[in-house]
Amino acid sequence: MSATTMPSSSALSPGSSLMSVSPPLLPLNSSNSPDKYRGAVVEDLQLSPAFALPFTEPVSRVIELAYDRDFSHIPVLNKDRRPLGYVEVSKLKQLWESGQAKPSDKVSQYMIKFKRTSSEPYTLITPLTSLNELEQFLQTNIFALVTDFQRKFVIGVATMHDLEQFVNRRGF
Repeated sequence: MSATTMPSSSALSPGSSLMSVSPPLLPLNSSNSPDKYRGAVVEDLQLSPAFALPFTEPVSRVIELAYDRDFSHIPVLNKDRRPLGYVEVSKLKQLWESGQAKPSDKVSQYMIKFKRTSSEPYTLITPLTSLNELEQFLQTNIFALVTDFQRKFVIGVATMHDLEQFVNRRGF
């Protein structure tokens, strides 16, 4: 299940984009295979609004919110709402149950940080990016964060499950 979600296509602004879990800020190569999504783009997925947490959120609250919403991964944001990384809920719960994570600990202590290096830049996927390119990206990443074009805040998340649901709804 996805860590966060993304607004419907009507809620996405033209400057919105996707940010990867393990990034490169490079255009994705399109495959030579036929377009199985018939020209559909990311905004056609009509994803739900985003859910992310501040880096200062206590572990107890993170676990509570994750299970209330049935999320497996949750993006973690800095004070300016920029993505810092994400938390794997199952691993966090294991640490809590074993006593290695205290309920009052900040989630930032347990998050997986996004790699931000020149050798591994973010891959941006805008709402106008083809679903073929999104699928290619998701073959090597758990999920993709939807952000504004400047990557200043998270709008939502896209997963392989979202692509599968789209295909089933459309009957492709």
